Amino acid sequence: MFLPVAVYFLIFRYAPMGGLMIAFKNYTFYEGVFGSQWVGLDNFRLLFRDPAAFQTIRNTLYLSLLSIAAGFPFPILLAILFNEVRTQWFKKSVQTLMYLPHFLSWVIVGGMVITIFAQESGVVNHVLLKLTGHTVPFLFKEGSWLAIFVGSGIWKTAGFGAIIYLAALTTIDSSLYEAACMDGAGKWRQIWHITLPGIRPTIMLMLILNMGHVMEVGFDQIYNLQNATVSGISEVISTYIFRVGLQGAQFSLTTAMGLFESIVGLTLVLITNAVARKFNQGLW
Repeated sequence: MFLPVAVYFLIFRYAPMGGLMIAFKNYTFYEGVFGSQWVGLDNFRLLFRDPAAFQTIRNTLYLSLLSIAAGFPFPILLAILFNEVRTQWFKKSVQTLMYLPHFLSWVIVGGMVITIFAQESGVVNHVLLKLTGHTVPFLFKEGSWLAIFVGSGIWKTAGFGAIIYLAALTTIDSSLYEAACMDGAGKWRQIWHITLPGIRPTIMLMLILNMGHVMEVGFDQIYNLQNATVSGISEVISTYIFRVGLQGAQFSLTTAMGLFESIVGLTLVLITNAVARKFNQGLW
């Protein structure tokens, strides 16, 4: 049963790693991966001397850390709230509504965001125009664009992410809540002293996994929401690779960027796990 999974990872995950040697070559289609000229670390030197590449890395780190800081607690909060609901029909209805955005593509979500916040035809600006007499360019100001970017990401992923924490909540012994209730502990005390400690290993696991994706701001979300006005904050590694690598045919340079992205992600996973191990919550 495990064999198809192993074959999948060998073919689509490990075999493509051989292409990383492009980062150390002056790659051309004619000469191929093995025949192209070896240039060592020249692509990395060129990459880190490019102000646009440096800005791209900074934007990626900023947007990713902002998304984690703002969005990481939401699935935990939703799971705890769902766990406290006792009316089953209401619980299932709300859960379904919260899970649904996960199954929508970013093309659809991006279209919804633009429909809501567009300056000329957006629903929000339509209301503002009637109330105040003027509109606000939400998608063309860096501050409001950041809020929309983070908010849309939370709306799309938080509900489905709560499933993991709901599964973890089922492992907590119900007698702990009964004992706490007999001792006079209210809901907040039960959540703080029983629920959160009970799902702490899952929280640390998800935090470590999220830190591994710090340098991987999703291409779909950024590409559907960005515009030239906010390119100073919205240009990230994934869009840089698409623009410079695929459209500009600078494959060696963008492979170097991708390798740098992977190294940073691996380093952050190792650091986060080392910190978690201090609290006996490490993965290894």
